Amino acid sequence: MAVSSACALGLGTPYVPPHRLVAAVLDGDATLAGIVVTELRVPRLVLALVAGACLGAAGLVLQEALRNPLAVPEMLGVSSGAALGVAAPLVLSLSLPAAVQPLLAIGGAALGGVLTLLAAGLGRSPSAVLLTGAAVAAALQAALLVLMVMADQLDLQLIYRYLLGSLSARTWDDVTGLWPWLLVAVPALVMCAPVLSVMRLGDQDAEALGVRAQRARSAALAIAVVLIAPVTAVCGPVAWVGFLAPHLARWFNPTAGAARWLPWSAVWGAVVVVVADVPARLALAPVETPAGAWTALLGVPAGIALMRSSGRGRAARRGAAVSSGAREPLPGPRKAASGAGEDVPRTGASDDVGGDTPRRGGLDGGCPPASGATRTEDAR
Repeated sequence: MAVSSACALGLGTPYVPPHRLVAAVLDGDATLAGIVVTELRVPRLVLALVAGACLGAAGLVLQEALRNPLAVPEMLGVSSGAALGVAAPLVLSLSLPAAVQPLLAIGGAALGGVLTLLAAGLGRSPSAVLLTGAAVAAALQAALLVLMVMADQLDLQLIYRYLLGSLSARTWDDVTGLWPWLLVAVPALVMCAPVLSVMRLGDQDAEALGVRAQRARSAALAIAVVLIAPVTAVCGPVAWVGFLAPHLARWFNPTAGAARWLPWSAVWGAVVVVVADVPARLALAPVETPAGAWTALLGVPAGIALMRSSGRGRAARRGAAVSSGAREPLPGPRKAASGAGEDVPRTGASDDVGGDTPRRGGLDGGCPPASGATRTEDAR
């Protein structure tokens, strides 16, 4: 994060070396470098950190609540609904103040989440919620495509750049608009973390421990909406950050629980967005590319590789457990294998070859041979 933040603040036109960054920030409006750093690059960096942290935490909440590593905001109708809520007034030429855009995004995200829960039977099972969310997301994207067909050329370019997720031309006003929503979301996350650890056990075990699974799943989706919608209203749906950040948190600490993974998922989400924003701003300079294109381009292969490595690690641990269990003696009587040097227990037969002499010992001085006992049975 430190290296990517230094690159985000120093690289570009004008170039500011790392040892001059503090002086450029302190100069403020005195120099051109100070104006560029304080008014353009610092708010963009802060927005990238906040947006990545919100998306990473929301991704972990969804994956743990639905017990599926593929549960991401893009597959539950949340991101598509938020994008639809922001793009519809732009296409329909409705003049609304900038402060209303987060409310429209939250309304669209809530619409997508509620449709997903209703279509899945109010969160009856995690798999039903995930599959239904993918269908709802496809329907909302289709409605968004209809609006794009109705838009003119200028609005179409704005919507297209917005849908890919861009941090271009963001100022301090965009950053300050996120703090009220964070004041609501952060305490909810702190309260939600212990419940997520219980939800990993399954619905029946969670019910046995006093957690109502359906209500907890609906509450987790509501928290994810509060985290995702304001970020989507400001910079668009930055794709696959909520998928990659939780897997990075699990890969670096596989034995922890949801309460430990949650802050690390937020940190890794911030790192992913900041790292992706550097090539988005400089790769095709002076033309800026959307940061969401880079997160999707780099995040999907990295996430798949992390899932495969974690799957191989779990398989290796299971194999080690099975092999260690095979070396332990099995409970119960030991069965003797046939062989020349092993003692074969014999019931009802004598020690003599013929088997006619009774065995000595016991209360009556002998034990009659068992009926039908032969040498073959003795050998067996």
